[in-house]
Amino acid sequence: MIDSEIFKAYDIRGIYPGQIDRDAAYKIGLALANQLKPKSIAIGRDMRISSDELFDGLSHGINDMGVDVIDLGLCSTDGLYFAVGKYDYHGGVMITASHNPKEYNGLKICREKALPLSFQDGLCRLRDSINNNSLPPFSPSRGIIARKDISKDYAEHCLSFIDISKIKPFKIVIDAGNGMAGLTLPPVLERLPVETTKLFFELDGTFPNHPASPIEVENLKDLQNKIAETKADFGVAFDGDADRMFLVDKNGKPVGGDMVTALVAKSFLARNSDETILYNIICSNAVKELVEKLGGRALVTEVGHALIKPKMKEHNAIFGGEHSGHFYFRDNWFADSGMIAFLVCLELLSIEDRDLHEMIGDIDPYFRSGEINSKVELIEQKIKEISEKYSDCKQDRLDGLTIRFPEYWFNLRASNTEPLLRLNVEANSQEILDKKVEELLNIINNKKLTNE
Repeated sequence: MIDSEIFKAYDIRGIYPGQIDRDAAYKIGLALANQLKPKSIAIGRDMRISSDELFDGLSHGINDMGVDVIDLGLCSTDGLYFAVGKYDYHGGVMITASHNPKEYNGLKICREKALPLSFQDGLCRLRDSINNNSLPPFSPSRGIIARKDISKDYAEHCLSFIDISKIKPFKIVIDAGNGMAGLTLPPVLERLPVETTKLFFELDGTFPNHPASPIEVENLKDLQNKIAETKADFGVAFDGDADRMFLVDKNGKPVGGDMVTALVAKSFLARNSDETILYNIICSNAVKELVEKLGGRALVTEVGHALIKPKMKEHNAIFGGEHSGHFYFRDNWFADSGMIAFLVCLELLSIEDRDLHEMIGDIDPYFRSGEINSKVELIEQKIKEISEKYSDCKQDRLDGLTIRFPEYWFNLRASNTEPLLRLNVEANSQEILDKKVEELLNIINNKKLTNE
């Protein structure tokens, strides 16, 4: 038996070795090879202490089903997606727990053309086939393991999204967080005329400096301090498996994923306005307003890469972005890439020759709460309660509950992994924002409203 809790909405993830170890990875390898029935599966891994052990188990399980393994070695998650798309592999697995603490590890799985395998699309069947002991016998002919170095091809692919000759000699601070960006960035940076100060490029799965989770502001302090010290033009931070990217302006202010979405959209629409841009429901109104102002088509989606990627393909969208720092590209097999997003933003800043904070100021008139998490046991009941309180308002159930007013809007969503209710609020002023956040949190936490 494998702990069912490790099978999440978009990946497999748990604590090593209590929830996921070599044996669990071996069984997942058997089940995955049986389910996909591929000729080969590419496997990449991050620098976590347990990643080599999980590779050993996973690859042996896949081989025992007669399927070949392409060992990509150490790489980023977006590098794994690139390899599956570029070399026409029939599936791929990235061994990583992304931004989670050092004691975690897991698997991000995709099918051919880098299509994600979500819980509904197949992770649930993997779990059930293992825990119901319904795996078929081994193949009479065992698969092999072949090594593949993607570093040069991957760097070329990412750089193909920009015109290197347009890049200006910016001073940039880059925080790799001891994660995979420390390996994947140097071959790209050496081709660019920029001056970089590198923070924590040493691969270290114990994360000795800070968690590799730059969406949390406290993990940006080293980057912010170094920007001030070096008088850099801006800073960049990557998460542990380097598929997410976050910008910080020269004043040390973090730039939200939705604003990066707006910047990348602006770059693409400047080349061809007749394109579709996807953005998730948590993104600022500013994204939709900018896309439509530039002549593009803005389509809102649910949160989560396993949901967005199929929508990208369905609408042939050139680009899609999330508030969480995931950015998707049509010419990247509709998969996400922090590296490509960074390069496109670098090119846009170079072309416009303006400070990052000035460009954001032009497109962002709003005030946002950021994601506020509250522990709630009966989440659906609480969402229903709030829905009924605002029953006379227009409500959207695309992803959780979204209610919009002329001066503000808010979204409530349940966490996929914890008993948490996630609240996001955006308003036309700080005063309205503060008032509405307090009002909603009082309802969520069963407190008396201050205006009653």
